[in-house]
Amino acid sequence: MKSIQRILIANRGEIARRIIRSANQMGIETVAVYAQTDAQSLPVREATMAHSLGGCTSTETYLDSKKIIAAALATGADAIHPGYGFLSENAEFAQSVQAAGLIWIGPSPRAVLAVGSKAGAKQLAATMGVPCLPGYFGLDQSDAALWTAAQALGFPIMVKASEGGGGRGMRLVLGSDAQKQEFDFLQAVASARSEALSAFGASRLVLERALLHPRHVEVQIFADSFGNCIHLGERDCSVQRRHQKIIEESPSPAINQKTRQAMCMAAVQLAQAAHYEGAGTVEFLVDSDEAGEHFYLMEMNTRLQVEHSVTEMRTGLDLVEWQIRVARGECLPLKQEDVQLSGHAMEVRLCAEDDAFMPQIGKIVHFKPPPGSASLRIDHAMESGGEVSPYFDAMLGKVIAHAPSRTEAMDALLAALQKTEVLGLLTNRGLLMACLDHPTFRSGQACVPFLQEQGDHIRAALIAKRQAVAHHAAAAVVSLVMSHTARPHALSCHFLRPVRIQHSGCVQDMLWRAGQPPEPLPEPLMLSAVRWVAISQHLFHVQVEGVDWLLEDVSFAPPVEATRAGSASEIRAPFNGRVIAVNVAAGQAVAAGDTLFVIESMKLEHAVQAPQAGMITEVLVATGQQVSPKQVLAR
Repeated sequence: MKSIQRILIANRGEIARRIIRSANQMGIETVAVYAQTDAQSLPVREATMAHSLGGCTSTETYLDSKKIIAAALATGADAIHPGYGFLSENAEFAQSVQAAGLIWIGPSPRAVLAVGSKAGAKQLAATMGVPCLPGYFGLDQSDAALWTAAQALGFPIMVKASEGGGGRGMRLVLGSDAQKQEFDFLQAVASARSEALSAFGASRLVLERALLHPRHVEVQIFADSFGNCIHLGERDCSVQRRHQKIIEESPSPAINQKTRQAMCMAAVQLAQAAHYEGAGTVEFLVDSDEAGEHFYLMEMNTRLQVEHSVTEMRTGLDLVEWQIRVARGECLPLKQEDVQLSGHAMEVRLCAEDDAFMPQIGKIVHFKPPPGSASLRIDHAMESGGEVSPYFDAMLGKVIAHAPSRTEAMDALLAALQKTEVLGLLTNRGLLMACLDHPTFRSGQACVPFLQEQGDHIRAALIAKRQAVAHHAAAAVVSLVMSHTARPHALSCHFLRPVRIQHSGCVQDMLWRAGQPPEPLPEPLMLSAVRWVAISQHLFHVQVEGVDWLLEDVSFAPPVEATRAGSASEIRAPFNGRVIAVNVAAGQAVAAGDTLFVIESMKLEHAVQAPQAGMITEVLVATGQQVSPKQVLAR
């Protein structure tokens, strides 16, 4: 058996803390590597020792394999654990780790080459009779070859990064407009390539005939070096935004036992055919018609998944500990018949983004998690005063509940999110609560396009809820905030001051009596905690139970109509990020909806579109430039 005394964690954030926790319990030391923006982070402080990688971006740090191996050798580490994302599915990196005399905590490079890419997994699956959707997995990556393949496959088509996962480098092309099919397809190809290269350092793409209303169901497998391989049940990950999961649960609420058994068996067979070792996840799309349920292989993730905690809650097992034991050369701790799957587990991903999935950058002024318990787990790397940078993923943490039934698990998650306090920047907390409470989700009928189809309705309901709370409580909340932030006045009597407050998409005029104690909160808010922080001198983040709203004092701001008139002729950056494409030039006419710029933030690409038809008179940014929120990009 190999000896592992010290593990270098080639990752950051929540997963780095997760690995540290299991390593500590096993008496193993840890090394945290970090980018400059992560120098004061929790995993850096919690690891046995830390090593700076320099730089800020993924490419300069967590994707730089030479820096990471050099750090492992410099700190005396025996092994490297890659976590998820970054280099976790990079066979060349795994080979380099082993060549340096270090232990790789993951599947062998041979196994990663066999099934780690979508192309490799599909080719192996085809020889075993595992169902796959029609696709193109060729080496010719020219636009011409991909377009020819797309025409042969027919639309709709999913363009996917062959390496990596997490929804990055994925683009759906409906092809409904025959006149624009080629243009739309090649745009999707260019965007997917760019995003994949940024996230994984590899730009190879595959094409796949798209299903429009499938479920996304995956099987957790585990194997050792002695040929043993088992599954630990399935997870349903159908609720997604931008092809990234935000709610995961086990068991799936909507597949039958026959499909479940067949999928789990296919997952184990695929892993065994690849001589797999360690943790892995085999992902499937499930579709239904009059003939019954059908499943198709999507890919195999040759690493630990973000949602592994769902399986841990349902089985009571520590999968990171299993990874380390298998890497040391031990047998799997359990046989298939010994695996116990109990109750229902469900997880939500708390992300730094608004209701429209736009990334949010800045300081977490205040953070307080809900109380944890044996049935409620919170995995995160947040703390009050922590910074959320534009260089990495938007996920802040995960909240996972386990209960005897699905309904109880949903209700436990709702209650936990209600008590989760993240103030200083917007999160998707309210959206997650709305999804958990949506009748389609509660009935177990949410498929992959759930948010695409219901997102506008959910957002409208969230806005209405904020406005209702704001209308009911605005005067009391404004009085509370202003009383704690306004400068004291050396006057012998209180006086009425006109205040103009902007919140929930509207401007409200009111009178505030300066120097007077804040008004009592109205019912039902009397029984609820109102939490707030100052983001700036005039901007405040307020949280009332399930509602977050930004309250801005615009009493001394320019008139609203003048502001609108000025902004109508300007295209501004919606968030902090790097400009990776400038599609317009001065003198160019544009139509409403045209993509003018593409900005990369938090490892995803976002299109900035023209709000109306017009003529571009001035372009103020260039490709590669870092931009800040509300910065003018063009006029």
